[in-house]
Amino acid sequence: MAIPRLRAHQGPAVLSYGFRPFFLLGALYAGLSILAWLPLYLGLIRTHSLFAPVDWHVHEMLFGYLAAIVAGFLLTAIPNWTGRLPVQGLPLLALVAIWLAGRAAIFWSASLGWWQTALIDCAFLAALTAAAAREIVAGRNWRNLKVLIPLGVLLAANAVFHVEAQIAGLSDAARRLGIGAAIILIMIIGGRIIPSFTRNWLARENPGRLPAPFGRYDVGSLAVSALALAVWVVLPGDGVTAALLAVAAVAQAVRLARWAGDRTGRDLLVLVLHLAYLFIPAGLALVSLGILFPENVPAAAGMHALGGGAIGAMTLAVMVRATLGHTGRPLKAGIGASVIFAAVVLAAILRVVAAFDPQMMLIHASGTAWAVAFLGFAALFARALLTPRRAA
Repeated sequence: MAIPRLRAHQGPAVLSYGFRPFFLLGALYAGLSILAWLPLYLGLIRTHSLFAPVDWHVHEMLFGYLAAIVAGFLLTAIPNWTGRLPVQGLPLLALVAIWLAGRAAIFWSASLGWWQTALIDCAFLAALTAAAAREIVAGRNWRNLKVLIPLGVLLAANAVFHVEAQIAGLSDAARRLGIGAAIILIMIIGGRIIPSFTRNWLARENPGRLPAPFGRYDVGSLAVSALALAVWVVLPGDGVTAALLAVAAVAQAVRLARWAGDRTGRDLLVLVLHLAYLFIPAGLALVSLGILFPENVPAAAGMHALGGGAIGAMTLAVMVRATLGHTGRPLKAGIGASVIFAAVVLAAILRVVAAFDPQMMLIHASGTAWAVAFLGFAALFARALLTPRRAA
């Protein structure tokens, strides 16, 4: 791994590294938007958006919250991969402003018009993809170019989302495309950081069986999963799709089992990464079963296992670990971090259960737990994100 070159940052600490503004704003947005979604879902309030309420919710989770966290992660990881200077100061502030403009445009899209909203909203992922590509290419870090593929697909999904919502009145394929791109991104990045962090901790704290190294099995499991998700986007109700998703679920379950997560129970920061990844095979299996047995397994179960579970839990786990490490704090999950990890996992489980038994009590409990997780992150780590790194 390359060692990043650093320069003194004279401006606000929050603009010294990408994870600082995007993790904080993303967490606040994730928590507050869900608190707004619950009364919106009940018809008690409304947005000034052209999107139907459910589309506003799905869009802002995928292309609002998730896009911010992906930006924070990549803008922090790429300097480590390439050894180049991080994006900071005014260029970073410009990216933040573009993201905020997208959130405002979506909310006020009824006044802006759909194509103006689409341009403003899609500008963030376009700018992020361009910035990431520039840094990776300039650093000649060719092996990480593959990260740009799911990032580009996420951008395409955002554009398709706007077109679908305008033409059909409700998104369909764009939802699956966006979730599929996010899951592939987690498979790629999770496949790097989970076994790495696990190996480091086990070698130091619990000698014995270590995670299997990246090899042909990982390549094969990624390929079959990408194929299954791609077919799901195009043929969501086909038996072939269900079969491919079932194979992908088994492949990802085996992949996770190879990483020795069962030996990490004494370090919650490592264990939670494995728990978050577990939602991928679970979600793929539920989507497959939903195709085969639609009368028994609702489609929302698999979607929320992948969205609320895999995406929500994995992003929160990475946010906590990266914030602790990059702000000079010990890599230990205290009581606060333990609570928000438990809350995000509980939120995902409750929402999957609510898909089978759609009681408002379960939906409210899930939304409340989600808000606790992400607003809790903001409360716990705002000071760390807004102030300079602690001296070693």
